[in-house]
Amino acid sequence: MSRLPKNTRQQAERKGRWAENFAVWFLRFQLFTILARRVKTPGGEIDIVARRGDLIVFVEVKMRQQKSAMEDALSSVNKRRIIAAANYFLAANPKLFHKPLRFDVIFLAPRAWPTHLKGAFETP
Repeated sequence: MSRLPKNTRQQAERKGRWAENFAVWFLRFQLFTILARRVKTPGGEIDIVARRGDLIVFVEVKMRQQKSAMEDALSSVNKRRIIAAANYFLAANPKLFHKPLRFDVIFLAPRAWPTHLKGAFETP
């Protein structure tokens, strides 16, 4: 895997944090409670874990320069990694284990309203 120059990595990190902050705001506006952010597990990372009622939602946030690039972004979502990370998170939070789950993706692009793809994928 090629590494990005340090400035490019830092810029990508800032954009990613901005996108996640915006997605948190967007979810709160929809009456979700944010349970965790940037959850790092041996299985991978989850951008946002949210809850509304009994529903637990694992959210991947994707920022693209153009809204038309969202379809490509969805294909790049590593579903196995997110599901593995969700399983670690649930094992560490047994009270949530038997709650209904959903895997969402929030797409963001400059000067465009967020696209919230609910139930973007399911566990195998």
